[in-house]
Amino acid sequence: MRHQKKHGLKLGTDAAHTRAMKRSLVCSLFLNDRIKTTETRAKAIRGDVDRVITWAKRGDLHSRRLAIAKLNDKEIVREVFEKVQQGMWSDRTCGFTRIYKLGPRRGDNSPMVIMELVTEPVQPKKKGAKDEKAAASEVKPVEAEAEEKADGESAAAAETAAAPEADAKAETAPAEEAPASEEPAKA
Repeated sequence: MRHQKKHGLKLGTDAAHTRAMKRSLVCSLFLNDRIKTTETRAKAIRGDVDRVITWAKRGDLHSRRLAIAKLNDKEIVREVFEKVQQGMWSDRTCGFTRIYKLGPRRGDNSPMVIMELVTEPVQPKKKGAKDEKAAASEVKPVEAEAEEKADGESAAAAETAAAPEADAKAETAPAEEAPASEEPAKA
């Protein structure tokens, strides 16, 4: 029986083998920044990867010792802590991994994925359509007055600028139209 055992995915093996497999996958992910594995295993190690990166973001000695105990490799822990100090995940609070589905494995049809560490910075969230409409309705009266004033000024300026051009066109237009109007009169 599994009394007093943590509830997690067993991955078809006993507890010691599962723990060793997770440790190996997490170390491989930190070394290579990307691994190819089954979907179940990738989902099982997401929490471990996030936990180690969170410890690295704290950066104190206790967190470093916890990470060494989890990964059992001082060099990998040193690399992870250095990446965090350089600001790799400074703007993220979670979501340090990404999973791409590849499809079924040929031999046993188990779903395969590529799991990688996310290195892109977090982009600010866009306002929803409802928020934009509410913001537009609040700002609209002030902007409308400014636009009307600008439109009135620009319309007056456009009329004064267009007046000499219109006069020039008016002078040339009747001359062109005059022969056209004379032809029907002769016929």
